[in-house]
Amino acid sequence: MNITVRQYKREDAHVAASMWNKIVEEGTAFPQMETLSDDEAHEFFSEQSFTGIAFDGEEAVGLYILHPNNVGRCGHICNASYAVRGDLRRKGIGEILVSHSLRKGKEMGFRILQFNAVVSTNKAALYLYEKLGFTKLGIIPGGFLMKDGRYEDIIPHYKVL
Repeated sequence: MNITVRQYKREDAHVAASMWNKIVEEGTAFPQMETLSDDEAHEFFSEQSFTGIAFDGEEAVGLYILHPNNVGRCGHICNASYAVRGDLRRKGIGEILVSHSLRKGKEMGFRILQFNAVVSTNKAALYLYEKLGFTKLGIIPGGFLMKDGRYEDIIPHYKVL
């Protein structure tokens, strides 16, 4: 694999929506419950501070969104979400996306990247964030509603950029 990451473009809407919607439909990671049409996806990805799309050659393999976690006096903290195509998970694409978002966040003037809701069952993400030096902030019991109706703990994380 030769993964490159570039900024989202309008022509990426369909493939970006497909990757994003797959995770929403799985119901185990993103807070959203509704999938996005291509037009809704374009609006959503365009309104982020930055949306990065990862490619292996001409094939889209993942994406991330980056935006402020809050406003005003906390506007220097950013937040990000990541999607890797289901058939390509556990091949290092997530690490490339997270690393790119760390550099992009710093470049954009953010000082901290914070994840509000890393679900405790998302072992791959937890491993990756530990590997990349993120700090766990504790556990919020039952903070995430799984698709099957169970509640799982969430573990907020941060990293100084």
